[in-house]
Amino acid sequence: MNIANFKPAIVYTIYIASTPEKVWQALTSAEFSRKYFFGNAVEVDLRVGGAYIVRTPDGALHISGEVIECDPPKKLTVTFNVNWPELIERLGPTLVTYEIEQAGEAVKLTLLQSHDRPLSDDILSGGRQGWPAILSSLKSVLETGQAMTIKMAPPQRMLDALKEMGIKTPS
Repeated sequence: MNIANFKPAIVYTIYIASTPEKVWQALTSAEFSRKYFFGNAVEVDLRVGGAYIVRTPDGALHISGEVIECDPPKKLTVTFNVNWPELIERLGPTLVTYEIEQAGEAVKLTLLQSHDRPLSDDILSGGRQGWPAILSSLKSVLETGQAMTIKMAPPQRMLDALKEMGIKTPS
């Protein structure tokens, strides 16, 4: 996979009162991620070529991928493939990059969701809705110890666009 062909479609930057090491741990630890990622557990083999997996609260595979870049505690790039039949085949792979930088007494965390082809706003609405909720909850846990309670579901406009493309989604 040539990551030079991927262009960011979604970019979010937040500032967190924490350290780069704690933000890195939050992004790469199954135990920690369950707190802010709505019960989902992130499992990462922290080496290039290592597995990147997100499991639902019941342990089912939700997202699978591979570590593309790993520079603790500064940068992590992974393929981020939602476990829906036909999705990757039709829409191509997704790259997610976390960039972590010290910013005075805070940490600047930038998330980039990149694709190797143009995708419609309807398709991208899932990430545009999900990432702010996930990152806000991450910030809340790191700063206060308490996760945010945010009801999450794929946006209907994304589900409709996928259906129109003939891509089956879970019911």
